[in-house]
Amino acid sequence: MIPDLQDSTQPARRLNNIVLVGLMGSGKTTVGKLVAQSIGFNFVDTDDVITRAAGKSIPDIFSEEGEAGFRVHETNALRQLMNEQQCVIATGGGIVTQPHNLPLLKELGYVVWLFATPEILHARTAHSDERPLLRNNDPAGTLRSLLNARAPLYQQACDLKITTDDLSVHDVAYGLAESVRVAFAQQKPAS
Repeated sequence: MIPDLQDSTQPARRLNNIVLVGLMGSGKTTVGKLVAQSIGFNFVDTDDVITRAAGKSIPDIFSEEGEAGFRVHETNALRQLMNEQQCVIATGGGIVTQPHNLPLLKELGYVVWLFATPEILHARTAHSDERPLLRNNDPAGTLRSLLNARAPLYQQACDLKITTDDLSVHDVAYGLAESVRVAFAQQKPAS
């Protein structure tokens, strides 16, 4: 499988991180941890940054503050991470829904969209009770709607898109690590 490379405008400053975007169930956390281990980076999940700062779980934030409140926490987490280097950062699936987050993502690092079809995402998330947006009678339909709404935003945000449907997490991690090594090498000024 050859990843789809995106032609994107580079921000004035770009940190030496890998930022993973995509819907819940696309593999951001699992793949991110493998990539971090493979290339010697630290792994950071924005959900962990949020829960530490808020002192409560993601479901509790959604319950008490709603989705809008949670999105504010996400933006704050991105800003907090602007001092980090050499991290693989897994973001929440809706982080791209806030227009002010797109330039923050680009500045934070090399952005990779882990894409999977709604059917695969549903199979991967069906066992989880930790996904507030899927607590309804039609989680598969919700995933389909979310993907339809967010796909253009992921496309706009990413430098690289990897379709994960038919790949193992190890295959995705290997391909991502190799693609990022090439991208980082190309970003370095010639000596």
